[in-house]
Amino acid sequence: MFAHAVSYGLEVLYVLNSESTMMESTLVTSSFSQPLSVKRGNPLSVAPMMDRTDRHFRYLMRQITRKTLLYTEMVTIPAIINGDRSKLLDFSPEEHPLALQIGGDDPEKAAECARIAEDWGYDEINLNVGCPSDRVKSGNFGACLMAQPEKVAKVVEAMQNAVSLPITVKHRIGIDERDRYEDMSYFVRVVSDAGCQRFTVHARKAWLQGLSPKENRNVPPLRYQDVYRLKQEFPHLFVEINGGIKTLAEIKEHLHHLDAVMIGRAAYDNPNLFSSVDREIYGEDSSPPTMKEVVKAMFPYLDYWVNRGVKLNSMTRHLIHIFNGQPGAKAWRRYLTEKGCQPHAGAEVVEQALELLT
Repeated sequence: MFAHAVSYGLEVLYVLNSESTMMESTLVTSSFSQPLSVKRGNPLSVAPMMDRTDRHFRYLMRQITRKTLLYTEMVTIPAIINGDRSKLLDFSPEEHPLALQIGGDDPEKAAECARIAEDWGYDEINLNVGCPSDRVKSGNFGACLMAQPEKVAKVVEAMQNAVSLPITVKHRIGIDERDRYEDMSYFVRVVSDAGCQRFTVHARKAWLQGLSPKENRNVPPLRYQDVYRLKQEFPHLFVEINGGIKTLAEIKEHLHHLDAVMIGRAAYDNPNLFSSVDREIYGEDSSPPTMKEVVKAMFPYLDYWVNRGVKLNSMTRHLIHIFNGQPGAKAWRRYLTEKGCQPHAGAEVVEQALELLT
């Protein structure tokens, strides 16, 4: 299926190259050079977020940063095996470097998913051991698996044996009353012994009962020092931190202590945060794009998908926050919301909305 995924993206690539020199440079460089950086360990990533990090948002982010590691939304193992794989897994090659996050606890089926992901062209597979929702818990995956490190190790080992891709884990610092540093340290030791070398740590514990998923992202206090200690005690592992990080200055501060930083909601609510990271984090000799340039670069992409039956507002919902804090942002949001849902709406709606910015 890898050839399918690439050709699917290259059709978009051809359309975009014919209309946008700016996008051409972005697509060509990211399509083939980036997977190598993932294997060395990418210092910055955008977190997997349900109903956020779909292929259209990832494409938008790729107009802002060519280097940052992007993630899919979490996809469950049964969905990958039994569902519409094209709908769930397809992506365009400009989205590289790109990791697929999966959820599940069955080693044999996880290995099957890993083989599918490798064939599909992903650069990395990440196991979700951090989501605290009831639906996820009922399926025995997500944060509840922190209480079962040996089971997680078996899942990781099965995937490692099935593919050559990096297998990584995203987890919490703890769950419920099992939230001592020693509990997390034991979890990481067991799972790393199974072959996992990259751990993304959400620096909050999760309460599996009593808090909603949204509250679990904000209520438990951040414990950055626990993640720093983890890196000190496991210097051979690649340790990434996640949780409450909203500025470039904060990113740089964490990188003094750790290997990588993952940004979650701040990436969605303020994509402009990433406009200078290729230069400031990756050392690229490039000028940050303006958000107007980013939006204009999206025009061919929007029309491509509208012409194939995708509703404009399913893509422009990711653009709503891009001008937050700027004059005309409210008019921009209102226009996209009102006009983006109309039948046959295309990139011209976004172009007209740009004129409302001052």
